[in-house]
Amino acid sequence: MNLATAIPLTTALARLTPLRPGTVASVDWKSLTAPEARRLRELGLDEGVEVELIKGSGILGGPVACRIGRMTVALRRHVAGAIHVSPLA
Repeated sequence: MNLATAIPLTTALARLTPLRPGTVASVDWKSLTAPEARRLRELGLDEGVEVELIKGSGILGGPVACRIGRMTVALRRHVAGAIHVSPLA
């Protein structure tokens, strides 16, 4: 077995291909402020949750729109960057 195929690759939610779902692999909680982390937890965003990037912010670095379950939410780019996602096949 090839080690590279055994470890799923992850990418930041902000860099996920739009409209391609993924599963949250990890969240870098330490890079977020307490209110940002609390908001993500209130939205139900944690390891194992399916997410989908709907629209990125392009080159300007503004917020991104993503789907968490049945909700569509806007996240600041640095918050979306702290969420590491494994793309679904």
